[in-house]
Amino acid sequence: MKEQIEAIQNEALAQISAAADERTLDDARVAVLGKKGTLTLVAAGIKDVPKEDKAAVGQLLNAARTVITAALEEKQIALREIADRAALVGIDVTLPARQISVGSLHPLTLIRDEAIRILRRMGFALADGPEIEDEFHCFDALNTPADHPARNEKDTFYFDSGKLLRTHTSSVQIRTMETQTPPIRIICPGSAYRRDEIDATHLSVFSQLEGLYVGENVSLPDLKGTLEYFLRELFGTSTEVRFRPHFFPFTEPSFEIDVKLTVKGEAPKWIEIAGCGMVDPAVFEAINKSRKDNAFDPEKVTGFAFGMGLDRLAMIRWGIKDIRLLIENDARFLKQFA
Repeated sequence: MKEQIEAIQNEALAQISAAADERTLDDARVAVLGKKGTLTLVAAGIKDVPKEDKAAVGQLLNAARTVITAALEEKQIALREIADRAALVGIDVTLPARQISVGSLHPLTLIRDEAIRILRRMGFALADGPEIEDEFHCFDALNTPADHPARNEKDTFYFDSGKLLRTHTSSVQIRTMETQTPPIRIICPGSAYRRDEIDATHLSVFSQLEGLYVGENVSLPDLKGTLEYFLRELFGTSTEVRFRPHFFPFTEPSFEIDVKLTVKGEAPKWIEIAGCGMVDPAVFEAINKSRKDNAFDPEKVTGFAFGMGLDRLAMIRWGIKDIRLLIENDARFLKQFA
């Protein structure tokens, strides 16, 4: 058996030395050390060796296995070094490396996060709600009559079930008041959907940020101070802000808010940026009816609400001329924010 082991070892070393690639080398390993390998079969026959010779034969088997394993490892390292050198042929390692692109948050995410940070510092909490809504939460509870244009199928996306894609995040305000009691101070960022013709200033899907504050003695000066502070924190302390009387079904009085936009080389101009107002008592009455209590008694609590498009904020903040750039995923545009 001694001669047999030596012959197996010599043959294995010759095969390993002649191996030209890792596949051939692995074939040599299996042929010798595999389950049916030559050295494995010899080792299985050690049970038939006389007792006095077993120790010597066992030592020979272990020594052969050690030599063959070491030769396999050495050859594998050599083959990999050859492959690595071959892979570098024709490559000039002295050339400068390619620049690694750095990613960035989307401009809408940047403006949303900054707006949230400002309002959170003022005590507003985040609230969320479903994007597929019913008419009560999207219109009825917000004092929007059945013949209001916003409820027309030409303006709103309806499902066959009667559900609809929310046209504003005001529905989150209603759902929050249904489950919480005053004082409430929340902001509701999220997507809204309207059947608008897509052009440089309109999208059918846009990002909105709305806010609501309800409590005792909440006043119009509170609303004005909150929004002036917010807009000046967002666009700079010298930003000019104006409030224009307007009409919304769910607030009374109501206002639209403009900021004066100053672009280098152009005359300053006022840009509409948000809508706001004091919560109409009819909204509180609808909430009480839904809750089946009088937690939002219009004689005891008041509140203000506001809403703005995050897309519009981003356009003003960075001087973006076309709102469609925000959804086209053009890397040439987006890399400016990296």
